[in-house]
Amino acid sequence: MKPLRENCGVVGAVRKSDDAVENIWLALLTLQHRGQEAAGIYTHDGDKFYHEKTLGLVPGLGNFAHLKGGIGIGHTRYSTVGRAAAEDIRRGDFSIDGFAQPFFVDYQKNGIALGHNGNLVNKVQLGKSLVSSGVFLSSESDSEIILKILVNELMQTKDLETSVSNCMTHLEGAYSITAVTGEGEVFAFRDPNGFRPLCYGKNGELTMMGSESVALNINGITSISDIQPGELVVSSPHHETWRKNVCPCTRKAHCMFEYVYFSRPDSTLDGKDVYSVRINLGKTLARTYTTDADVIVPVPDTARPAAEGISRETGIHVAEGLIKNRYVGRTFIMPEQKVRADAVSVKLNPVISVLKDKKVVLVDDSIVRGTTSEKIVTLVKKAGAKKVELWITCPPIISPCFYGIDISTHKELVAFERSIPEVEGLVKADRLRYQTLEGLVEAIGINRQELCLGCLTGQYPTPTAQKVSDRMKGKKSDQPTRYWEMKQ
Repeated sequence: MKPLRENCGVVGAVRKSDDAVENIWLALLTLQHRGQEAAGIYTHDGDKFYHEKTLGLVPGLGNFAHLKGGIGIGHTRYSTVGRAAAEDIRRGDFSIDGFAQPFFVDYQKNGIALGHNGNLVNKVQLGKSLVSSGVFLSSESDSEIILKILVNELMQTKDLETSVSNCMTHLEGAYSITAVTGEGEVFAFRDPNGFRPLCYGKNGELTMMGSESVALNINGITSISDIQPGELVVSSPHHETWRKNVCPCTRKAHCMFEYVYFSRPDSTLDGKDVYSVRINLGKTLARTYTTDADVIVPVPDTARPAAEGISRETGIHVAEGLIKNRYVGRTFIMPEQKVRADAVSVKLNPVISVLKDKKVVLVDDSIVRGTTSEKIVTLVKKAGAKKVELWITCPPIISPCFYGIDISTHKELVAFERSIPEVEGLVKADRLRYQTLEGLVEAIGINRQELCLGCLTGQYPTPTAQKVSDRMKGKKSDQPTRYWEMKQ
């Protein structure tokens, strides 16, 4: 069973004077939650490119004083296509340049470095088409595919706006992009569905683009706007920033999981304050279900606002019944299922005085495979809880994600073809209460037709994703290959 990974984080920066690397580094720190496998920075000083990449966390980039230049981009990575770094290392064929982003080519616009957040559904077809036309691919990454298609377009049109527009016509899936060129530009664009977040802002001499508003906030930028689906933004130290929609948006499909879990609570995405959304997720749960619990306990950290929302509606107080070890990574990035299960007791420790002899509402954001949930419920019961209700702020996840979350197959999902009482028994909760779809949409505050709910409904906003999901659903394949990496 493959580990669940989330999507990446991207950032771009332009300064009219001084180097931009510190701004990029600070922004990447705030986006660390979006990717912990690798990090990278590319800068340009008007003459040449400089870069640094590392496995692991952003501080591993070390001394970045040599990264000169007033323009640049950065990236934090989780791998949702290709092998993870640990697998490559074990195989003895690891190359950090083929794994960590940004990726770089040197034969258009005096060089282009590009970072990507998201996932291409038609990666396999595009890769085969590029290779058959004589294009060399150095990695398994769909990000490199985007870069090579963009470069091919630039070779034909010599115009960035036209090339980005043409590039988008080839791509199906999620892509929020930042890039820097040797001609002194930083540009960003977002897929026409707007699956993954991307924003833009400026403050004095600093202009930035990033996956979340917090990446700009830490650099003193408070005037921030969303880069719209299908929009291109181009900035330079010597010219005014310009932005233009270069690919029509026929249907917005913002990922609901960004609001439920992925994004930081202090971020604003597509006009919605994430913290307030998570408060509302708790409130809608409390309006849907009743409880006689003594205490509400959030599973740290993302469930805290929802627990507060439940408390506001019910009057039941919230307490920190589980303490998180800050030096242990998220359980779903552990390399093996047994390690993930064992890691729960390392990551979380119960507060006996809060839990003993109490009826507990345990609040969490989602159940994917069920293993972690079962371990946490068991941990709370062993601490002396009289009763454990598990309240989940997200509806049951029943179908894979094709757009940047590494949920590869139907079979790995505990809620696929199981009823809620069956899942309740598997996670050993006395009661299991899922968010409803209606409650989720209400809490987010975005029209249902403008959200991607594919992993909750099996109905996808792009055609290849729907076709592959429908074809594979009944097969329940045991093979580890992700659906979007199979032959279509």
